[in-house]
Amino acid sequence: MADQAEVVFVDGVRTPFGKAGDKGMYWNTRADDLVVKAIVGLLERNPNIPKDRIDDVAIAATTQTGDQGLTLGRTAAILAGLPKTVPGFSIDRMCAGAMTAAAMMSGSIGFGMYDLAIAGGVEHMGHHPMGSGVDPNPRFLSERLVGEDALVMGATAERIHDRFPQLTKERSDRFALASQQKTAAAYAAGKIQQDLVPVAIRTESGWGLATRDEVMRPETTLEGLAALKTPFRPHGRITAGNASGLNDGATAAILASGAAAKEFGLSPKMKLVSYAFAGVDPEIMGIGPIPATEKALRKAGLSIEDIGIFEMNEAFAVQVLSFMDHYGIADDDPRVNPWGGAIAVGHPLASSGVRLMNQLASQFTERPDVRYGITSMCVGLGQGGTMVWENPNYDKKAKKA
Repeated sequence: MADQAEVVFVDGVRTPFGKAGDKGMYWNTRADDLVVKAIVGLLERNPNIPKDRIDDVAIAATTQTGDQGLTLGRTAAILAGLPKTVPGFSIDRMCAGAMTAAAMMSGSIGFGMYDLAIAGGVEHMGHHPMGSGVDPNPRFLSERLVGEDALVMGATAERIHDRFPQLTKERSDRFALASQQKTAAAYAAGKIQQDLVPVAIRTESGWGLATRDEVMRPETTLEGLAALKTPFRPHGRITAGNASGLNDGATAAILASGAAAKEFGLSPKMKLVSYAFAGVDPEIMGIGPIPATEKALRKAGLSIEDIGIFEMNEAFAVQVLSFMDHYGIADDDPRVNPWGGAIAVGHPLASSGVRLMNQLASQFTERPDVRYGITSMCVGLGQGGTMVWENPNYDKKAKKA
């Protein structure tokens, strides 16, 4: 049996994220073409990687039908021009699809079976609205296995507000405003663009090029956020302003063994330390990152104090705040989402896990003072996922940024 191998994150890219629906920039673009574009862009950025040495391609999608069906990892690999000898498969863990793809490929590399793998995800929520075509088993409700709210993500977020009264709507709105402001600042400084692959788009006015996220609202104000409707219940706390929207987009990343990275002259951006997934009550799925992080830190032999950057998926502001409160982290702690998050850029479900990794990797490059970071997200039907990463640029003498 092979010894455990070192697993490294070599590089990751994503398409700009679009607004779902017929007014969005990707309405006339196929979902599989989005992920193919991401894979092609990723390989163009890494010409040292011999395509025939890629052991597998794992691509996630939550709604696996139509242009997101047909064993997406395999079809995307063929469409992206990889040799026919490279296999692929599709994966579904709702919002944590790409994160699960990265974790499963990492497990195969760590076990010594794979040297190089591509992991990513795509969600075209315009073509495939959340839950379209699904047929939940009637036993879920008839046997009270889950509450009625379990399949409505906004309703599960309202329940976090119910459970933790200190997590007020105003705190959620302030967090959401900060996300917009941090993302705008990161864009202005050219930080986000470095991981984006431009996509040709067809609109009513002709052909164009998508080069930035479509849904950002840097003009957001607290007053504006306070006035928004609460669609999930009357006088609720979840609004379109303090939650991620409905989006289209794709991501792709290259993972490798430490030995393969050396063989091909690759410079890893991150080293994997541990990962974990955990389950919670589906009706309050947003707290999933808490047990997942506890599990991942325990496996890594680390504590929360060891983490220098947190890349949290902002499905809902309250869900990130519940995590931060649990660990005694202030709402405005600069370690959490330094470049903003999904409230500003969007959350095309199964693709978002690799977006978090891309941003953490880019920040590691700038922050030799930080040794460990995490990527973490809540997952539909009551789950959470967390991956702990080590910064290969870490220098304990480096001054804090």
